[in-house]
Amino acid sequence: MAAGLDAEMLDMTLESISEFARRELPEALLIQLDEADEFPEGIVRRMCSEDLGIQLLFIPEEYGGMGGSTFDVYRVCERMAEIDLGVATSVLATFLGSDPITVGGTEEQKQRWMGRIAADGLLMAYGATEPEAGSDLASMKTTAVPVEEDGQVVGYILNGRKQWISNGGVADLYSVLALAPGGPTWFVVEKDTPGFTHGKHEDKHGIRLSNTAALFIDDVRVDPADLVGLEEGQGLWQAQQVFGYTRLMVAAFGLGCGWAALDRAIPYSAERIQAGGPLSEKQGYTHKLIVPHVVRLEAARAAIEETAERLDDGEGILTTEGAIAKYLASEAGNAAAEAAIQALGGYGYTHEYLVEKIKRDVRITTIYEGTSEIMEMTISRDRWQLHLKSRGEHYHGLGREMEALEASSPGCGAAATALAFHALAATMEECRLGRLTRNQHVLLRLGELVAWAEGAASLARRASGAAAGTLNAKADGRFGAEGLAAISRIFAREAALKIATDGVRLVAGAGEVAGDAAKRLEASVGLPAVLAAQAGQLADMDHVADLVYGRA
Repeated sequence: MAAGLDAEMLDMTLESISEFARRELPEALLIQLDEADEFPEGIVRRMCSEDLGIQLLFIPEEYGGMGGSTFDVYRVCERMAEIDLGVATSVLATFLGSDPITVGGTEEQKQRWMGRIAADGLLMAYGATEPEAGSDLASMKTTAVPVEEDGQVVGYILNGRKQWISNGGVADLYSVLALAPGGPTWFVVEKDTPGFTHGKHEDKHGIRLSNTAALFIDDVRVDPADLVGLEEGQGLWQAQQVFGYTRLMVAAFGLGCGWAALDRAIPYSAERIQAGGPLSEKQGYTHKLIVPHVVRLEAARAAIEETAERLDDGEGILTTEGAIAKYLASEAGNAAAEAAIQALGGYGYTHEYLVEKIKRDVRITTIYEGTSEIMEMTISRDRWQLHLKSRGEHYHGLGREMEALEASSPGCGAAATALAFHALAATMEECRLGRLTRNQHVLLRLGELVAWAEGAASLARRASGAAAGTLNAKADGRFGAEGLAAISRIFAREAALKIATDGVRLVAGAGEVAGDAAKRLEASVGLPAVLAAQAGQLADMDHVADLVYGRA
């Protein structure tokens, strides 16, 4: 198990990051840099120097780092995103760029490059995406042609173009994916290598404090020792090994941005008087603009923390679980920031109050490291295969597990989550019988429903763990056991209702369903039981609102 930092050291690290931000990145400067579309290179480099040493968290101890665990890195990524997502993106880009080395580099390469990042605070960039290929790495056109002398490869000539590269114009080292004779292969390229140049800084909608630029690769010669792993054709495998991890970090970005937005709306509404009282005491405000987003963010957190623990326990690459966490967190963060603008009214629409900047920034989390639609496809394809292999029993089995959890930990949200799983299993079986997944729309919507169901299960387990006192010592502690239970029940009811009703709509919309067939479909997804389970929703929302505003 990757233990990483102890809880005390993690808390000190998080506080050091916050203190650095208070000193070096006050809100007025963030607004100024955003308006100027300026990357604060000096500040980012100080973050990766003795001033803060944030780069050490990502680097194993044997190469001069602190050896942070996945759980540690999630907490740091969330804190960084709460400060500024552009700066957070610039920092993460270095470690995304070093991932091919971490996964596939030789020991000498790891000592050479990871050691330099640790000691010198070098910035890296991850050169994978291309103008025509987008997220489809297998469709890249950048090439690596071997240079041979006396039958030996003495170098490679790289040619191509990369697009939307974070740190593209400022990095010291670049990992570049290119098509060699043996297949896709990573190479590490030093800045200022002849023929290796970059385009102008992209004028982006958000994360304007990060540098994003195209890379132009024209007859760039690299040594054989710069081929990651010294073996051609391992590039896609090396990239895929970290999808669960890197997408979890983007999930943490969505989570951090979402809470950064709500943490501005909540105190505002406690002070804003309207119609004789503060907005914080009005259900029409709190139960639309605050509580639902608190709930969805915490469901995403549960998925993130559970996946981080499993990665640290060595359970595999968890690509699908990482996709679920990213999908839930990026969508929830985006929605929370949108709600925060509405919550602040006219103030929310101005630069001064920062939530409109957060909204522009967080939008990228639904795009980079795989769009939400790619996440839906990743999730649905994998879980559809589980449904088929189990002859429709996979999610019914998880439903029974939730029923057992509710029996052992009453009120943790597992009862409604069980209904969500049974409704999901029934919906998938209806899709199988009708061969409905031939429709891409159906397949992607199943991915969304899977994410909601599995997110509800993660949250129910988290609530149960909080009640039992078994949560990770490094887990976020914003809500106690009672609050997490209420949050879990709210999300589980919403997930069950969404899956049952959307499932009926999907199946009915793809075929002819009426009369007795419609009633059978409603019964198969357990719609009557799902509707009955909605009892208590308003009371739980009231309770969460009281917790958020310190009234309970």
